[in-house]
Amino acid sequence: MIPDSDAGGLSSLTVFFPAYNDALSIPGLVRKTFDLVSPLTPDFAVVVVNDGSSDQTGAVLDQLRKELGPRLEVITHPQNRGYGAALLSGFAAAEKEFVFYTDGDAQYDVGELTRLIERMEPGVGLVNGYKVSRSDPRHRIWIGSLYNRFARWMFRVGIRDIDCDFRLIRRSVLDNIRLDSTSGTICLELVKRIQMSGCGIREAPVNHYPRQHGRSQFFRWAPLWATFREFVLLYIRLVVLRRRGNRTVA
Repeated sequence: MIPDSDAGGLSSLTVFFPAYNDALSIPGLVRKTFDLVSPLTPDFAVVVVNDGSSDQTGAVLDQLRKELGPRLEVITHPQNRGYGAALLSGFAAAEKEFVFYTDGDAQYDVGELTRLIERMEPGVGLVNGYKVSRSDPRHRIWIGSLYNRFARWMFRVGIRDIDCDFRLIRRSVLDNIRLDSTSGTICLELVKRIQMSGCGIREAPVNHYPRQHGRSQFFRWAPLWATFREFVLLYIRLVVLRRRGNRTVA
């Protein structure tokens, strides 16, 4: 069993997955999560945010709720609202002391959550995974690497992999930050605001696996444009205006 948080472990845990057209991958992911977490702590919940899926994701989740019971909560967006909006819904529903999330496409192994738990110590607010390799087409690897380097430099973010959506966070840290992004930029905003909060941050290596079902919804013009627009606005809010505010105080 996971020890109490003041001993360096986790006493209660919410695991959530944003899902969009993940009908083929989400059942195995959710069942594996129950098998993994049940022996660790009796106080856990699993949440899936169905972000307006047009496939059978909704029907699959209805069946999983009947099978797994009330520990599985399903949040449904009637229309696709974007990755950031799905994360915001997941964070809002996460009531346990610690919150873990990763994507519903199962390109990360939820079993590696134990690597993050091992690094969650008193004073640490975020344990962030970093990909030891990326199992994606070459153009996605190149674009992702470029974006990661540029964003880390622009926002002075200390972690090595901003876009690794494999994170364990203290609920108390989430309660003290505000997230506004509704696109993929939310990952950058999340880690930057947590860094600004002053809590400890640790990192853990995780594997990234080939997509077995469907295709990425991010590398399309509409999501890319939304991310670019929010990237600029985020830079203004978190860097430019904050810098000006500091100068005014000085």
